[in-house]
Amino acid sequence: MAILPIVKYGDPILRRKVKLVTDFTNLDDLVKDMLETMGNENGIGLAANQVGMDMNLLVLDISGFEDENDVDPRVFVNIDIIKEEGEIEIEEGCLSIPDIRASIVRAETITIEYQDLKGKIKTEIFTGLAARVILHEYDHLIGKYFTDYLPSSQKTVIQKRLKEISETGFPSVSVTLT
Repeated sequence: MAILPIVKYGDPILRRKVKLVTDFTNLDDLVKDMLETMGNENGIGLAANQVGMDMNLLVLDISGFEDENDVDPRVFVNIDIIKEEGEIEIEEGCLSIPDIRASIVRAETITIEYQDLKGKIKTEIFTGLAARVILHEYDHLIGKYFTDYLPSSQKTVIQKRLKEISETGFPSVSVTLT
């Protein structure tokens, strides 16, 4: 297994919709590397384009949160959001946008369709933290950041920090928007 470099804000791969996975034969090693990378960065979700791979693949591991029923690392290939229900506002951060956090409103419950690592199509319903992480990572797969949901006044506040991330990989100071 290997720690992969995290692609940061400003890299064009993070603004493009990724390609569907058609070849499932060599995904196991990439998934192991993504999970190791995510753990090394203290993350709970990671999309393939965040490690420079143009493919519809995301992983999540919320096992460190004892109130979550879904304790095993999960892998979703060619994921699509079928239904969103309810609303909840929670603070989010992102490995591709380090040291910037903001409260974001997202659906509380989602229904998704995806393929597993063998290509089998599945449909599942997620709530709580799992739903939040899936929606956040799915946004990466379609070229969006969590900061895209911010009102223009808050985007203005972090604009300089985002520019610093695109140039150096990190902002000069941390920012938390509420």
